[in-house]
Amino acid sequence: MNKRGLVYYADKLAGFIAETDEGYEFAYDTHYLNGVAAKPISLTLPLSQDKYTNKVLFAFFDGLIPEGWLLNLAIDHWKVKRNDRFELLLLTCRDTIGAVTIIPENE
Repeated sequence: MNKRGLVYYADKLAGFIAETDEGYEFAYDTHYLNGVAAKPISLTLPLSQDKYTNKVLFAFFDGLIPEGWLLNLAIDHWKVKRNDRFELLLLTCRDTIGAVTIIPENE
């Protein structure tokens, strides 16, 4: 089963990230792209109608996952494997330091 997350930028739905059989996909939401205040969530993911794909989790999203003792705390609390980066992204990135937030789609 493929997992998906909703990607918010400054409290606006900006796009969707998914784990697929081939790797990972990110796509901007059409309404977000058509908005006058649309900004890219990252310089490495500029605004585009096209879907981004990658065999590994995009570096921008991987960088949102906590490190060190906070990562260990999350792994212990949710019983997640350290190398399941996408699950960690969905579980730990609801309240990030920056403007981007990730919410599991099924919530």
